[in-house]
Amino acid sequence: MVNNKYLVSPEITIKEALLRMDEVTAKVLFVVDDLKRLIGAISDGDIRRSIIHGKPLNDGIYNIMNKKPLYMDEIYDIPEVKKILLEKKISAIPVTDPNGKIIEILFWNDVFNEKKEKFNKIDLPVVIMAGGKGTRLEPFTHILPKPLIPIGEKAMIEIIMDEYAKFGMKSFYISINHKGKMIKAYLDEYDSDFQFKYITEDKPLGTAGALKFLEEEITLPFFVSNCDILIKDDYSKIYDFHKRGNYDLTLVASLQHHTLPYGVCQIGQGGKLKSISEKPQYDYLVNTGMYLLNPEVLQFIPYNKFFHITHLIEVLQKKGFEIGVYPVSENSYIDIGQWSEYKKTVSRFNNL
Repeated sequence: MVNNKYLVSPEITIKEALLRMDEVTAKVLFVVDDLKRLIGAISDGDIRRSIIHGKPLNDGIYNIMNKKPLYMDEIYDIPEVKKILLEKKISAIPVTDPNGKIIEILFWNDVFNEKKEKFNKIDLPVVIMAGGKGTRLEPFTHILPKPLIPIGEKAMIEIIMDEYAKFGMKSFYISINHKGKMIKAYLDEYDSDFQFKYITEDKPLGTAGALKFLEEEITLPFFVSNCDILIKDDYSKIYDFHKRGNYDLTLVASLQHHTLPYGVCQIGQGGKLKSISEKPQYDYLVNTGMYLLNPEVLQFIPYNKFFHITHLIEVLQKKGFEIGVYPVSENSYIDIGQWSEYKKTVSRFNNL
């Protein structure tokens, strides 16, 4: 049986493909005609590149899909399948009959009998901004600092660090202020091979002010993350994007889809009704709170002053530095710092 979630029409939009991509494990869709004959393939990377290049989300996928996709004949051998999956670094390949109809999809997990979680390693420092009061999670944060709020059997900050560790990143700088002693005590007892250094804010310094203390410390590009967000994506691809684009700062943005539950009125001169758009949909790229910075940009952060990373971005743009935006899907971005999303996150991790 073919899982029809992986099969799409060439007439669907980029937005529809992105939403479908969030429903499947292997981040690839196979484009078929009415008889389920293979005519193309589209990956999450294809969609990301289309967004970066400014393609409207309502455009069809035909012009961005791979029109010469890899496939296997119905008489295939597993060693050859393994070779292709490894060499091409793909997570699935379709099997077609003599007429080109997809009769099976071979997934990495099934072929190798293991999950495909072999990530490229990038040994970069990570800064986690953990000094905030966490007012959105009150009353929990009256007692616990936000980074130590539990999600399943782990603290929030542990889950964030574990995600970075998948890609070989184990050197963490933790910015602390509110209930900082509790965070430090918890991590000092943490049983892992992570290395911790602390940036103590004597007063709140915003989302970038504390980074100034690392100006003489960090010599490599480094990730910065708020302590209440989680990005489920390939961090090595973010780093590749940052390097290839020669960016000085890369912002990770999530594509968010919102439907206004009302009819929106368009009016002309004198209040005359022009049209009503019923329950319109809007798409936005929102800042997730995850960044990749070159160490040279730290010189533009004022010493010991309240300074947000958005202030830093404004300064860099005025000085002609390059800012990149790396888009991820809606489901790849988890905002743990508000009650509604926190409950969803707990449920999601309990079901893993």
